[in-house]
Amino acid sequence: METWVTLKVSIVLRPIMEESLTTAERIKHKAHELFMQFGLKSVSMDDIATKLGISKKTIYQYYADKDALVDDVIKSVLQHSEACCDADTKKADNAVHEIFLAMDFIMEVFRSMNPSLLFDMQKYYPAAYQKFAKHKNDYLFGVIKHNLKRGMEEGLYRDDLKVEVIARFRVESMMLPFNPEFHTKVKLNLAAVEQEITLHFLFGMVSPKGYKLAVKYRLDRLKKINKDEK
Repeated sequence: METWVTLKVSIVLRPIMEESLTTAERIKHKAHELFMQFGLKSVSMDDIATKLGISKKTIYQYYADKDALVDDVIKSVLQHSEACCDADTKKADNAVHEIFLAMDFIMEVFRSMNPSLLFDMQKYYPAAYQKFAKHKNDYLFGVIKHNLKRGMEEGLYRDDLKVEVIARFRVESMMLPFNPEFHTKVKLNLAAVEQEITLHFLFGMVSPKGYKLAVKYRLDRLKKINKDEK
């Protein structure tokens, strides 16, 4: 796997050719790839060393322990995620367009993400989880709140939305697919589940004007997906 895929709730690193990486970057790159595929708990330092073809001692020259490695991976992922979110906000033609840009990003991430990743982080790596929680509760909440206000000003969202409540609901609903009580009972993969939750959220708050635009973006997106799959 030559590129790294991401959480815009956000777990991804910048795509880069592996041969251009330093040893420290190669370690973080490979750790990220394995964490995404298998979760945090089940991947050992031995696994990472074996996949890289280096000794575990070499990894410890850069990271004191696995906690430090997990912490660094999550820190980089969140920084990159925030940069991408900011870019999409500026790129979006309107608030509805911004939701679809975010959905494309999230779908790419969730397609390769192990559902246990968030649970593992919360239970076994509290320092990394605190970084993620701050990202979720401060940064993501702010982005969503800004989108809601933008959509209301543009006449694309209902004008009676309680912004604080809806923004907090959206933040928490993004985490729902990772709940073991949820994902073990749903046959769809994480990406498909998150797409359904996002569309439900969007169509529940659009105005008649916003509804027409959302339908257009959805159809355009489906055409592009079908074209890419051919």
